[in-house]
Amino acid sequence: AIMPNKPVRKVKGKGKKVAPAPLKKKEPKKPPQNPLFEKRPRNFGIGQDIQPKRDLSRFVRWPKYIRLQRQKAVLLQRLKVPPPINQFRTAVDRQTATQLFKLMDKYRPETKQAKKQRLAARSEARVAGKADKPTDRTPVVRAGVNTVTKLVEQKKAQLVVIAHDVDPIEMVLFLPALCRKMGVPYCIVKGKARLGRVVRRKTCAAVCLDRVNSEDRSALSKLVETCKTNYNERGDEIRKHWGGGILGSKSQARIAKLEKAKSKEIKA
Repeated sequence: AIMPNKPVRKVKGKGKKVAPAPLKKKEPKKPPQNPLFEKRPRNFGIGQDIQPKRDLSRFVRWPKYIRLQRQKAVLLQRLKVPPPINQFRTAVDRQTATQLFKLMDKYRPETKQAKKQRLAARSEARVAGKADKPTDRTPVVRAGVNTVTKLVEQKKAQLVVIAHDVDPIEMVLFLPALCRKMGVPYCIVKGKARLGRVVRRKTCAAVCLDRVNSEDRSALSKLVETCKTNYNERGDEIRKHWGGGILGSKSQARIAKLEKAKSKEIKA
């Protein structure tokens, strides 16, 4: 039997609603451009405009002597430094150093010109028929490792000053121990070049004062007290104090990460 055609019901389709158009943002009004000054944006691509100047010091192939001194500075931080060498890293403070050099500048050795004039005047006096009288020896700074060592052994040195950057360091390595043994006050100052300037040379490893004028005795005694407190009386502490052993930033970060992981495991 043929089924009668039923009227098909139209089902209203539930289509997706179209989203409303977004609100347009109001564009800020551009200020009027001066036609005389035209914008010319640069293009820093390959083969285009000249690159701006940058700090390229990290990428420089430095000369070998610079690389060596930088590597040495890093090595001195990383390696463990024994106490006899490490003691040269602790120099006197700036205020004490200023007073010390001010005192030593009063007792600088005479220049070649001054010596020449003195000897010329003495020879003229002899020619004139006067009796030859040797000039009195004025107190001066005594320089050089051998001279200083001899004066310390004879206990004639009143204050010994050693440079911190002597190379090789073995030249003055024994001096602090010798000064402590003989009871002579000593100190370590920054700069062999600065000590050299006092004695009219390029550099000087060690100097000492054996005599001073009466007006400078109080200044010398103050410096001697400071040096004894900071160096001579701290002999046992200096003997135990090692230096170096400082890790780089990467190694420190790696160790810190491991420690953090260990602490988490312990807590868990």
